[in-house]
Amino acid sequence: MDLATCTYQEYTPGMGAAVRTTAGHPRFFRQPIGGHAKLITPTRQLLAANLPADAYEFQYRRMLNEHGIKAIHTELAAISAANGGQTLVLCCFDVLSKPGNWCHRSMLAAFWREETGEEIPELGATGPKAEPPALF
Repeated sequence: MDLATCTYQEYTPGMGAAVRTTAGHPRFFRQPIGGHAKLITPTRQLLAANLPADAYEFQYRRMLNEHGIKAIHTELAAISAANGGQTLVLCCFDVLSKPGNWCHRSMLAAFWREETGEEIPELGATGPKAEPPALF
């Protein structure tokens, strides 16, 4: 099963099947959604707590550990099967190229790597765009 992460804003259909990992549905998103990965979606309570990144990650990882990697893998495998085995692109709203931004996508990728040894690449921009070199 191939996994990747991206923002809804930067997602393109060629990346794979878009999978919702957000409490709310993206109203602006005009692409088909291949499923909702509920076990990795932050709860509304966690979102409402407005925590700093380290406290948020602690609570988010607690949630992931409560579900367990086996259940999370099973849910994602079912979504993958329903989408013909395409790469699952786990989407949310946070744009990581904005300085100071963070999101649960990268926290999930770290958790997944620790639990499975597998990397989940970020397909959206992960840092500020560099200016192209000047010719003169």
